[in-house]
Amino acid sequence: MRLPSTDTWLAALLGGAGALHLVRPGIYEWLVPPELGAARAWVLASGVAELGTAAMLAAPATRRAGGWAAAGLFVAFVPAHLHTFRAVPGKPVPLAVATARLPLQLPLIGAALRVARGR
Repeated sequence: MRLPSTDTWLAALLGGAGALHLVRPGIYEWLVPPELGAARAWVLASGVAELGTAAMLAAPATRRAGGWAAAGLFVAFVPAHLHTFRAVPGKPVPLAVATARLPLQLPLIGAALRVARGR
């Protein structure tokens, strides 16, 4: 059995996350650092950005640009991941999720960069 290509699983990941951001924005609002202002606007904007990036990754003509966009999104999400540690002190389950999720940004960024470079 052959595994999906990097661009395919990145598009699926970002497409699914983007749709969830738009359909259920409330589950993400607490992740937005208060210093950024209106959480709902940031969640909806990131959902649109994720869907757009997923579409770019899915189309051969825009796949490399989609890789750069995905890398940029994953880097841009780091402040929200770091904010999680401030938002959930003493809550073991969210803290464990945050601890596991933050290091995952590096392989996601690496995968996006491989797509951007055409590898």
